[in-house]
Parts: sequence; structure tokens; C-alpha cells
Amino acid sequence: MDSMSFTDFFSELPDPRLDRQKRHPLINILFISVCAVICGATSFVDMSDFGRAKIEWFKERLDLDQGVPSHDTFNRVFSLIDPDAFRTCFIDWTRAISMAVDGDIIAFDGKTLRHSFDTATGLSAIHVMNAWSSANDFCLGQMKVDGKSNEITAMPALLKMIDIKGSVVTADALNTQKEIAGQIVEQGGDYVLALKGNHQLLYEDTKLFFEDSISDRFSVPNESYEEENRGHGRVD
Repeated sequence: MDSMSFTDFFSELPDPRLDRQKRHPLINILFISVCAVICGATSFVDMSDFGRAKIEWFKERLDLDQGVPSHDTFNRVFSLIDPDAFRTCFIDWTRAISMAVDGDIIAFDGKTLRHSFDTATGLSAIHVMNAWSSANDFCLGQMKVDGKSNEITAMPALLKMIDIKGSVVTADALNTQKEIAGQIVEQGGDYVLALKGNHQLLYEDTKLFFEDSISDRFSVPNESYEEENRGHGRVD
């Protein structure tokens, strides 16, 4: 598919609503919600408010004869649609956009969503693996994982969904694995992976290489970059 149109990629998403409940076209609900989230919306109320605030802009792109959906409509529709089908449409769309940018940097990082736990019901916090496009400044894909330790199995699965050819993939030390590095190369990408003490032998070998290079005044070709960051009670 050569087009990068939102409608082209989401028009095949099944609409789970009954015919009598389809006052607003599904594509309207999806397009407004995605635009709202990109602009910082964090709730269904925010989505509805954003749609009304930007209604003139949306009228140029959508059929809004029935107006902007209410927050209850956003809530109900997203509780019914198939999340896997939506994710497939979203990743296909973002992949098409990312292909228009050559030499992207794609950052894979796991995050625990704030306030996603429920102490009363024993529901643990939600942990997700994100693939973030630096060139486009948006999320190319996302996958829910059971916990931080399971990022190692989630990253290969998320990698398969994304076209990384010609891009540089970055990840933290947890995902510095031979299998992951190999998969990135097989898919046509390059990688920059963090190295810490969790890979003791590789870490010690690398440390020794740099110590020897420093003592030899770096006889091998090299470049360096250094910065200082403060936060979370520590200095990096």
C-alpha cells in the first residue's frame, strides 16, 4: 500500500457495534482519538474535548454531520474493539509513515504505566514495551508484557512487526542479548545496545579494551561524547 492515509489503514478494522448504535462512523472515533492522544490526551473526556476544540479542522477531514462523539461513546467503542486488530492497523500505518524517513533511530524501552494498578482488586501495574521513532517523534508500536523481566521475549516479537531496515535500534542493558542483536542485523538494521554488569565477561572485556586504549592514547580511530544528567536521586 503506497498511501499513508489513516483511513486506508483503519477502514478494515471491524466495527463491533450494532447498526442502531452507529451514530458516529468508526473512522471518526478512531481518527479523533489518535490525534488527541498524540497531542497529550489521557482520557476519553480529553478526546471528546479535543474533538470539539478542533472541530473546524476535523470537519475538513471527516464527515461530522453528527458532531463530535461524547466521552461515553469513545469509552464504549474502545471497550468493544479488538485490541489486537487495532494494534495491527496502527503498526501498519506507522510503518508506512516511518518508511518515508530514511535513517531513523528507533528506541525500544519498557515502561510501567503510572496509576495502572488496582490495590483493591489485586491488579498489578501494566508494563509495556514501546518502539519510539526519533525521526517522526511518535510510537511505532507497543506491546504489553507481564513485567520488566519479560521484555527480553517481548522485544523480538515487537521487532518482527516493524520495518527497521536502514535504521538504528537502541535498547537498554536488559535487552543486550545475542539473539536480539542478531535479529536486528537480519532485519537490515544496526544497533546501539547498553552494556552493564549483567553481562560480566563482555563488560570486563570491554572495560579492559578501553583501559588499554586510554593508556595507549587511543591509537585506534575513535570519537567520544560525554554529558552529565541529574535525576531520580542520582548523577549519570
